Amino acid sequence: MSSMAPILSQRPQGANDAASPDARVVALRAVHRAASELRRGTPILLSGPEGTLVVAAAETVSARGLAELAAAARGPAVLLLAPVRAAAVLNRPVPQALGAAAIGTASEMGVVALRLPPGLLDPAALRSLADPTAERLLPEQPERTTTPPQALPAIALAKLARLLPALVVAPAAESAAARLDLLSVQAADVSAYPIEAPASLTRVAEARVPLEDAPEARIIAFRAADGGIEHLAILVDSTAPGPEGAVPGAPLVRVHSECFTGDLLGSLRCDCGPQLRGAIRRMAADPAGGVLVYLAQEGRGIGLVNKLRAYTLQDQGLDTLDANRALGYGADERNFWVAAEMLRAIGVKRVRLLTNNPDKLAGLAACGIEVEGREAHQFEGNGVNDGYLETKARRMGHLLT
Repeated sequence: MSSMAPILSQRPQGANDAASPDARVVALRAVHRAASELRRGTPILLSGPEGTLVVAAAETVSARGLAELAAAARGPAVLLLAPVRAAAVLNRPVPQALGAAAIGTASEMGVVALRLPPGLLDPAALRSLADPTAERLLPEQPERTTTPPQALPAIALAKLARLLPALVVAPAAESAAARLDLLSVQAADVSAYPIEAPASLTRVAEARVPLEDAPEARIIAFRAADGGIEHLAILVDSTAPGPEGAVPGAPLVRVHSECFTGDLLGSLRCDCGPQLRGAIRRMAADPAGGVLVYLAQEGRGIGLVNKLRAYTLQDQGLDTLDANRALGYGADERNFWVAAEMLRAIGVKRVRLLTNNPDKLAGLAACGIEVEGREAHQFEGNGVNDGYLETKARRMGHLLT
């Protein structure tokens, strides 16, 4: 089994513990709005018990955004990066832990802070620092410095926004929010988001949608209270709740993360398209039918744009795992709480999981879904994706033999 188990974040102690449902919805929306502000290049304020940071995304921030950040700051700005990207920028290895006295616990968990000379406080230079596919050589090299408070939730927010996890941050002045009309979000709410958002999923639409290989299919759409992208449950043929609202037995279930290039375009770089269509065919042939949980978690949770960047790095010699890490992401950034909540909502408590990935078995079980067994779901390489499949087996523990 792979040592890279899916991240099953626990809600931070004290984060919204006594909050009403309405307060939790407001918190979710605030996190989603903050992620949207970062995507637009606008700074936000991230507050916690150790103070407030003004935060901007290195990938999107404009000259105006940097000016707003400077106006809100009460100290020098630093750049936050994942250790692998920081090592490339500094041209030397970066240990993940340098001692709490020197850098602090954020570094131990995977955040490195770099001091930014004035020449690098420029949108184009920051994009080069953030993006390993950029070719521009930097005129100045930043130096490592102390990691500020709220670094971990700041990086988590960038990932929620599907941006490169590279941020310009500075300690914020107390009057910054009112004076500059910047959006403020609580660090605890960002850290709680991976659990709170799936728990708020509701069914928003459903319809019978006959499919080529499953003429009796039905699609149910789920949306979280933050108003983000919808996830889908595709019920194939005879899968239906019993008289008490639960699906009888253990239907065949596939947890499938969307793949625009593979599912829609037939890309040969991965095996996602064959896995998607093959799963529907197998469910249609199974006496109990099945459920295909289609998650809006492109590229194992890094998003389509970053997946394309990862492809560029793969063309330069990295495998799929190292390409994700070079971008500052983990090998797998998906959240299987979403799948578990969707299965519970349609009455599925026990499953036969159609997968080659042991982490999915462990992930669903940790989220309260009873996994009765694994059904193998492998497809032969096509000459283009052979290395990709080999990496999944050798480095990620997928059961492809």
